[in-house]
Amino acid sequence: MKLKASYKPLEITLIKKDKTKSDLKKDLSISPSTLAKMSKGENVALSVVINICEYLECNIQDVIELIEDKQNHPTN
Repeated sequence: MKLKASYKPLEITLIKKDKTKSDLKKDLSISPSTLAKMSKGENVALSVVINICEYLECNIQDVIELIEDKQNHPTN
């Protein structure tokens, strides 16, 4: 089984903490390209995820989860 990152938990955590992605960009100096990668479910540096966890005072599972990558599975 192939896995990929999903940042859906981050969306929920941002809402709960009354924050936005713009806050992350401004307060943590996260680049727009990194935010774009996260929106597309692409990998970002673990240090970025850790910084977000510290900033939002949350656990890693509140930012990222691993889901099955169904697009890269060959059809049977």
